[in-house]
Amino acid sequence: MSKENPNRNKEKQSKKNGMLITLIMVLIVLIVGLGIFFMMNTQKKDENTLAYTDLIKELSYGNIEKIEMTTGSTTVKVKMKNIEEEKTSIVPEVESFMSLVQTKVAEGNEIELTQKPKSILAQIPSAIITFLPTAIMLALFIMIFKMQGLGEKGKVYDDTERKTKIKFDDVAGLDEEKEEMIEIVEFLKRPEKFTKMGARVPKGVLLYGKPGTGKTLIAKAIAGEADVPFISMSGSEFIEMFAGLGASRVRKLFEKARKLAPCIVFIDEIDAIGSRRTSNNGAETENNQTLNQLLVEMDGFSSEETIIVLAATNRPEMLDKALLRPGRFDRQITIPTPDLKGRLEILKIHSKDKKLSDQVNLESIAEDTAGFTGAELENILNEAAIIATKNKHEDIENDDIEEAVKKVTVGLEKRGRVYSEKDKKLTAYHEAGHAVVSKYLPTQTDVKEVSIIPRGVAGGYTMYKSDEDKYYISKTEMQEKLIALLGGRAAEKLVLDDISTGASNDIEVATKIARDMVTKYGMSDNLGPIDFQGKEPYEIQMFGENIGDKIGAEVKELIDTAYHDAISLLQQHRDKLDKIAEALLEKEKINEEDFKKFFEV
Repeated sequence: MSKENPNRNKEKQSKKNGMLITLIMVLIVLIVGLGIFFMMNTQKKDENTLAYTDLIKELSYGNIEKIEMTTGSTTVKVKMKNIEEEKTSIVPEVESFMSLVQTKVAEGNEIELTQKPKSILAQIPSAIITFLPTAIMLALFIMIFKMQGLGEKGKVYDDTERKTKIKFDDVAGLDEEKEEMIEIVEFLKRPEKFTKMGARVPKGVLLYGKPGTGKTLIAKAIAGEADVPFISMSGSEFIEMFAGLGASRVRKLFEKARKLAPCIVFIDEIDAIGSRRTSNNGAETENNQTLNQLLVEMDGFSSEETIIVLAATNRPEMLDKALLRPGRFDRQITIPTPDLKGRLEILKIHSKDKKLSDQVNLESIAEDTAGFTGAELENILNEAAIIATKNKHEDIENDDIEEAVKKVTVGLEKRGRVYSEKDKKLTAYHEAGHAVVSKYLPTQTDVKEVSIIPRGVAGGYTMYKSDEDKYYISKTEMQEKLIALLGGRAAEKLVLDDISTGASNDIEVATKIARDMVTKYGMSDNLGPIDFQGKEPYEIQMFGENIGDKIGAEVKELIDTAYHDAISLLQQHRDKLDKIAEALLEKEKINEEDFKKFFEV
């Protein structure tokens, strides 16, 4: 007997909840609209209203010709002599008024008095207006109640068909991290083995690293290896505009976890609810309540409840310290970008379902993609498959992968863009400036390709080989990186005696590097090895007066020196600069082999 797809059930439930909320909102709008409509009609009727005191006067003067009354109503219609329009009046005491009318009739006044039963339709406007506030409050209450119920929408994989099928074999490039996670699997499978030894089962494990490094994937792999239910929820799903709903959702999540224990609770992007608490009002107060509830729930686990909370973030510095203490997130594991071996393993996994040509060398791709995350590598192979299909290739070829790398890193090629010869010349010298300067800087990697064909937002690009995994960057390398970045601007100034906006991104990156050198890495000889980054103004002032001006002066000195060095290098090798720029104007693109020929003696 087949079971219904859980994701489909979730989608159906989500649609039902959405339809219910929509229906409630429509009802509120209709009720309010009807109320306004009837009140406007009532205001129109006020123009033909006769005050009760005036009604008594007209009655005493004998000016009333006809009176129409409705049973059970205090409103009467009055027709006066010599006036065509009827008027309405409110009678406070019906019996007293009837007695007065009968007295006037007995005195000889000709007054036509009629009475009719009250219509049900006549009762609707007043009933709606009376019930309107109650209806609105009831609708809001139902809506809030249903929104609280949405706290149960965390994805659960708990039965045979719904358990996550991901295993550690599906996770590549994280060998050391997987070793750490095997212990978590053992805790979940055989917790008694550790409790007998007096060990406390970890309550939480925090995974942090760059986006796309595989934090969510490894969390699912733990659940798959341990063969336990896996409850997944994003931190943003706890945040609501109604106070208390975030905390309510946390409670419901952990109630569900206790019923399914042993299990794993996974909170992705936990910084959405786990950021540092503040004393502010409004949304900050709501976030504080949600975080406090999470802390309470993690403290409330008993030793018999084998529940492990996994959380992922790419901003660990944002998290409240109370979350990170032992007894809550006991372990904090960095998920780094994969090294050469890891990239090769990731490419092998994602290429299993791809039709690769025999000429494609995955090792070469792994060498050229240093610093790429697992998600980026998967995206490159996917884009290569799309490009190969568009090019009507039988298999994915090297050229398809090369184009995919450029598309992912630089942007889509725009051969159809038309620009002037002046702009073309400026772009050629700008990119040639980057390439020539980099060639004479020992710490910079080799140039792989130079192009003046626009890609993405760039008018041209200089691509470098990234065949080395770097864990540390020296001061000399950072200084030479500044020179390479400013090589384009230097070439514009040297050759055209003018500068353009094309160097804006280069200047932005260079400024950040120089600022980090001074404020983060302590590479300033004058200021010394001090961390100024992220400090409050009063904290920075501890290091002396006008320290901000001194930091700015150091950053400017680094930029100015790099710019002058770039100018000097291009002046020394002006012949190479001109030849490469001319080749770019002719061919629009120069590959690695052709670039090296310009420097052969």
